[in-house]
Amino acid sequence: MSDSIGNYLTRIRNAMQANHRVVEVPSSNVKKRITEILYEQGYILSYKFVEVDGHDRIKIALKYDPTTGTPAITKIQRASRPGLRMYSGAKDIPRVINGLGIAIVSTSSGVMTDKQARKDNVGGEVICYVY
Repeated sequence: MSDSIGNYLTRIRNAMQANHRVVEVPSSNVKKRITEILYEQGYILSYKFVEVDGHDRIKIALKYDPTTGTPAITKIQRASRPGLRMYSGAKDIPRVINGLGIAIVSTSSGVMTDKQARKDNVGGEVICYVY
């Protein structure tokens, strides 16, 4: 597997389409931080870092609208990928749906949202878009 973050996003996307309540994904430091950001922004219900058979995993409880049953994440899309990296300066970081969604950016100060990167005036690699 060459794109572990792409795999992480695809597992979340597929679990949402299948109306699963929990999805389990392999863990890494970047994926842990992306999960924390998704939780802080209200896109997932909860998460837990666990060890299964000697491998670190992330268990993510997905969030749905209680009345309609629609997922909280409408779209989660990879921006920068191994074949085509996408870097942006602090002033050029894209706005997702005019600020309604978020872009997750890997900067020299760590992984953060596009709003935080603009506030801290740092650019970096745009990992994905979530809305």
